[in-house]
Amino acid sequence: MKNITLFFIIMSFMACTNSHKELEQPNILWISHEDLGPIYGAYGDEYANTPILDQLAEKSLKFTQVFSNAPICAPARSTLITGMYASSLGTQHLRSDIPVPAPMKILPEVMREAGYYTSNNVKTDYNFSHEGRWDESSKEAHWRNRPEGKPFFSVFNFMITHEGPTNALRPTDTSGLKNFHDPQKAILPPHLPDSPKMREIWAHMYDLLSVFDRQVGDLLGQLEEDGLLEKTIIFVFSDHGHGLPGHKRWLDNAGLQVPFLLHVPEKYKHLVTHIASPESDRLASFVDFAPTTLALAGVPVPEMMEGLNFLAKEERKYVFGYRDRADDVYEVSRSVYDGRYLYIRHFMPHLPYFQNAIIFNKGGSYAEINRLREAGDLPEPTMKMFTSKPVEILYDLKTDPLEQHNLANDPKFENKIAELANELDKWMIQNRDTGLLSEGIMMEQAKAKEASVYEISRGYTEADFSAILKAAKMVGEINKPSAILPYLVSEIDAVRFWALVSLSAYKGDIGEVVPNLLPLLSDEAPAVAIKAAEILIKYEDNDAAYKLLGEMLLLDDEVQVLQAAISVRQLGVQAKPLIPLIKEEVFPRYSGDIWGRYKNWSYPMFIGMALDQAQINCGLNISIRK
Repeated sequence: MKNITLFFIIMSFMACTNSHKELEQPNILWISHEDLGPIYGAYGDEYANTPILDQLAEKSLKFTQVFSNAPICAPARSTLITGMYASSLGTQHLRSDIPVPAPMKILPEVMREAGYYTSNNVKTDYNFSHEGRWDESSKEAHWRNRPEGKPFFSVFNFMITHEGPTNALRPTDTSGLKNFHDPQKAILPPHLPDSPKMREIWAHMYDLLSVFDRQVGDLLGQLEEDGLLEKTIIFVFSDHGHGLPGHKRWLDNAGLQVPFLLHVPEKYKHLVTHIASPESDRLASFVDFAPTTLALAGVPVPEMMEGLNFLAKEERKYVFGYRDRADDVYEVSRSVYDGRYLYIRHFMPHLPYFQNAIIFNKGGSYAEINRLREAGDLPEPTMKMFTSKPVEILYDLKTDPLEQHNLANDPKFENKIAELANELDKWMIQNRDTGLLSEGIMMEQAKAKEASVYEISRGYTEADFSAILKAAKMVGEINKPSAILPYLVSEIDAVRFWALVSLSAYKGDIGEVVPNLLPLLSDEAPAVAIKAAEILIKYEDNDAAYKLLGEMLLLDDEVQVLQAAISVRQLGVQAKPLIPLIKEEVFPRYSGDIWGRYKNWSYPMFIGMALDQAQINCGLNISIRK
């Protein structure tokens, strides 16, 4: 690794010599890493060992209120690269293949049209094809490959801090380090059990951060070798919170807040004059990164982009977040944050954070939590992960940064809850939040109309979309099952779907409305028929419902098959009549070499995971290599 101290000496020297030179377009370098919240030493974390990042922070702008819009990689990265909310595009689910609008140009395309050389090394994971959108996107992609004289926009994505290495505890991942973090000195958050194994994982996570710190030093050393330090604006950030339970996949501050350092050479300081001090608490989120990058490059922001330049004079008032399907685990949650108060709305509150799914039965921290649960040794904050969720949550992050006290039922915060809930509703309707359509419905309609999901959602009137939101907000709130009956006959597919979700969440006897569900087994929307079948089987082992689910599992449309597979998984032991079909006809379609079981990393993997868990629920032994 180059001696990075020279980097800061050069920067100080250039500050004195460039004041009268004609300014060039800046190069822009994004350095991103995986699965870590703001735990650099520069953020006050005394446990961290990040000398390079800390030195960089001393010469940079440090932002303390920056957030991913999603607590998991694919929707977070889709948001970053498009400057659009993933929930607007339909790219908010983990790993999918979403039809996007033809006129949409992502950040590297706009930069390339403005004369920049664009390179990405190497991760994309946008939920749509990146082909043709970069000058270069590969493990060899580098600004050094650009034609002479061209400015560059380059992205380097470091994966060493991903949840995989964090939980695997492989010594080879940290073999270059001389100093390691002492597990005995680790300070765990309340929602993680304080066991020797969890401390070891927590310490290893910090070791991996130290590895990333060195990787940053290597990259800055390359800029130094190329004489580009004084010409390059540098972003350093993570893609979302830690790769541990209660962080990644969780729509709360621990899952969304990220570190962000912005290094601006002296010659470009005029571009950040609205930032009053080296440490800024102005709100920003990933949807703002593309517009801000374009502004720094002097490039007009496309009208389709929904983010804001967070370096402009006017500051953002609210940050919005979303959590939807991750792997084969369905969730629809939304959040809004005003700089102090975080409001979360769960649209599927009856589903626990820890669902009975393969992804929550894997190794590392998840295995440790499951082991301690079986032993009866989990602390109460961790046990909450296995229970239903509140419909609404309000955290005061100033007084409760570890998010342990839900204020949603405190009368003193009634006005604040009303304000944030109203802002969230307006945002969801204005941006036509595709999470309200459900993945199965939005994809089925896009396929039928040969359109993008974005166009499908904007084909709904504001009144119709408001009706869908109203139906979704019934979940967890109805007092009797008959309250859903008017919604079951709605002409809007998504309204019928959410009425059924409300019934799924209802804790009493639903017998009075069961006859009204039978016609829905023939519903034109597969997602509606599937959900109706799931409810009917849970209530009475309905033969027609089993037949319907079997037919859905045999469809060629992988999205609808995934919806059916998830419902089958949620049946528990009641899925037994479907097991022969799954083993003999369905699973072989999606089998392959990924984890020794699955065909690829997208829908087939998640279909396979759901079907595997369904078989496990019914007593079968399934071997999965992870």
